[in-house]
Amino acid sequence: MSIFSKKTVEKKADNKADAKVTRPKVLSGVVTSTKMKDTIVVKVDRFVKAPKYERFVKISKKYKAHDAGNTKKEGDRVEIVEVAPISKDKHFKVL
Repeated sequence: MSIFSKKTVEKKADNKADAKVTRPKVLSGVVTSTKMKDTIVVKVDRFVKAPKYERFVKISKKYKAHDAGNTKKEGDRVEIVEVAPISKDKHFKVL
């Protein structure tokens, strides 16, 4: 019989099955720019509690998202989902 028992081999197989499945991020925001071809800029706001002052602060971040055919206009509220990198800065696409 080999060094590894049958139970050890089974445990290794079980560990692969227990791998975490991550879901892509879904963010919602407002379109701020549509000047690029097939790309929009989406401003996403979120509220975070400031530990020092114990009050909520609004934090904004802009994401570039793929919009095939430039269907969205500035001011539209959109949802974007995380995908594999499309370009250097684009990691999201419009739902």
